[in-house]
Amino acid sequence: MLARRPPRVRASAVALSLLVLAGCSASERTAGDVVTEEEAGILADLLHRNHEEGGADFVVTVPFGDDALLTLTGEVDFQGAEGRAEAVTTVDGEERDVRTMFFDRDEVWFGDVPGLAEALAAAGQQEAAYLRRPLVAGPGDAELLDVLVQVLVNLSAPTADDPAAFVAGPYRWQASQAVDGRPTQLYRLREGRTVAVASGDGTLVQYRATLPQGDLDLTVTLGEHGPREVTLPSDEETVAASDHPDVAAAFGI
Repeated sequence: MLARRPPRVRASAVALSLLVLAGCSASERTAGDVVTEEEAGILADLLHRNHEEGGADFVVTVPFGDDALLTLTGEVDFQGAEGRAEAVTTVDGEERDVRTMFFDRDEVWFGDVPGLAEALAAAGQQEAAYLRRPLVAGPGDAELLDVLVQVLVNLSAPTADDPAAFVAGPYRWQASQAVDGRPTQLYRLREGRTVAVASGDGTLVQYRATLPQGDLDLTVTLGEHGPREVTLPSDEETVAASDHPDVAAAFGI
């Protein structure tokens, strides 16, 4: 059970709009320079590039409160909009909650939580290891994990955008910097968001934003782009959280 659960945040259209942009390097740039036409083409294709690559490994971090951190580490299939992760909550540098989660656009599964399988067995679900519930989306309060899942699956698009929108928009080059040892170009987006894009192949390396509810700083770092196959838990090992609300509530699900 979580000693300190991540907060609820409003999954508004603003919170989940992901105009993620990218760019290529250029010499003698100054922070605040407008993007070039060549860069605009890269920007327009960035989310589509994620889709074409198929998937990626990811690390998502969100500090909340003065001493707590939620970290998701896993992989996402951008084409199938499915993923899996280990979700870890730390407080004062100490792990307080660790669980496995799977997700798609509609639902999220939780398992590998100490005591969960035993609680489900006591409720008559002998083979169950995972609790599944709908993903909360749209207006209204949503768990922080739900918002992060939606951020991840929306870092992909089946088609490219119009490059002209990026030339005319308020998007600016910021700096050249390394992320996890990879040379990248940093770009400033709307509403204080930034992206770091690989200087070599133009893939998205990092996306940073402040979630509008609670001023929570979100960082998504992607690596090892390529095809992914995520096998969601089977029906035999899964129980709907709505069928056992007491168990779900006891384990923060």
